[in-house]
Amino acid sequence: MSEIPQSRATVPVITVKDFMDNAAGRFDLELIAGRAGLGNIVGEPMVHRPGLALSGFYDHFAASRIQVLGMAEYTFLQAMSEEKRCACFETLFACKVPCIVFPGKMEIFHSMLEIAERHHVVVFKARDLSRDFMMSAMILLEELASPRCRIHATMMDISGIGVLIEGKSGVGKSETALGLIKRGHALVADDLTCVRRHGINHLIATATEVERDFMEIRGIGILNVRQIFGVGAVRREKQIDLVITLTQQSEMEHSFDRTGSALLTREFIGVQIPQRIVPVAPGRSLVNLAETAAQDQKLRLSGYVAVEELGKRVVELHSTEENC
Repeated sequence: MSEIPQSRATVPVITVKDFMDNAAGRFDLELIAGRAGLGNIVGEPMVHRPGLALSGFYDHFAASRIQVLGMAEYTFLQAMSEEKRCACFETLFACKVPCIVFPGKMEIFHSMLEIAERHHVVVFKARDLSRDFMMSAMILLEELASPRCRIHATMMDISGIGVLIEGKSGVGKSETALGLIKRGHALVADDLTCVRRHGINHLIATATEVERDFMEIRGIGILNVRQIFGVGAVRREKQIDLVITLTQQSEMEHSFDRTGSALLTREFIGVQIPQRIVPVAPGRSLVNLAETAAQDQKLRLSGYVAVEELGKRVVELHSTEENC
């Protein structure tokens, strides 16, 4: 069976503007100064409190991270004279930090704004306290920096299980998805699915912004799933729990596993996902098969495997017969 092509995995370059734009809906960021620095690159997707740097110790300073002033740093700066504080910011911004954030109720030092403009360093004001802001910012940065790729496949939410349906063009991916939608399941992406790694062992799938909610059915054309079937028929994103590979039975290189005991997996971006290879042949209901495969995967995730249960019964039966 030939591999279904996927795009090469990439690690995105994050700019301060990316961080600001994606912060919407998570935490409030107000741009105070340094708009010319919105294109600055966040070299390390982390936040950093520049405590030692403000005291003049710059060895191993994480300059490429987003700088956050905590209460300790703020109090330290407040105790300085205006001249010394300006000199401190001159040195800090000369390190080409991407941006600096004043969280909570901390007042921004207005003498710093001209220095920030000159060095093209973005200055933000955040409503959250430093602790809450840093936690939310780290989660956002991890998402933005996650390796990602694009796969020619259809992504569905079937009874809470994220199922990626892949196969060659014309094999019936979109038609299967349409049948599943009519049964009450939800579409995530049709034809082209964007995948990003979440943590170490999880993958999150979503649609491209342009194609979100749309699908193409041969003979009918482009459909807006949200408009036809309602908001419950679509999902913005979903974790991939199972890959169903649709393959023409005539193209299979050898006989397939009839019992489901073989633990097949499909790899994307270094993460192994359970896989079911489903032969496509006249008379086979792909909608029923995909739905049942998802329900079986839900049982497997809970620890129940049907073929293992059957094996135990066979062993018990043989043991009983031998003892009789």
